[in-house]
Amino acid sequence: MTPLRRTLLIAGVGGMAAAAGFVTHLWRIKGGAGEADAAAAILDSRLTTLDGGTQTLARFRGQVLIINYWATWCAPCREEIPMFVRLQRELADKNVQFVGIAIDQADKVRDFGREFEVNYPLLLAGVEAMDLSRRAGNTAGVLPYTLVLDREGKIAARLVGGLSEERMRSALTPLL
Repeated sequence: MTPLRRTLLIAGVGGMAAAAGFVTHLWRIKGGAGEADAAAAILDSRLTTLDGGTQTLARFRGQVLIINYWATWCAPCREEIPMFVRLQRELADKNVQFVGIAIDQADKVRDFGREFEVNYPLLLAGVEAMDLSRRAGNTAGVLPYTLVLDREGKIAARLVGGLSEERMRSALTPLL
């Protein structure tokens, strides 16, 4: 077997394994008994503000809440945030609230927020937030990971990976 054929074979098998893993992941995040508990735990968890204080997401109960787990070093995260800024501006009067939960350092997040003119809360979290995101369907622990909660605080959508505006709008439209 030539080196090129061997490389192509390995790449093909790797691609199929990745696809199988992704399908399994999607199957597992369809929902479950712990979903309501996970959403409640996320809303009640204490997160660090950029000025060092703490707050919970419970203050956004009654709104459509988009929770985006991200990091400044994550390329797909950086690509989708300007769209979140536009949608926050557009949908704020419809009681829609975006929140970014950064798995990152405060100074980097603060600089990023200024550079991208982020118009929604950016909060900081560590391992415990990623554990909560896993309970809410992010079993692979990937970034970006976005949850959409309806006005009752129930998980309406789990969006893995970088988002297009079309995909984000399709998750939000039924909730408006």
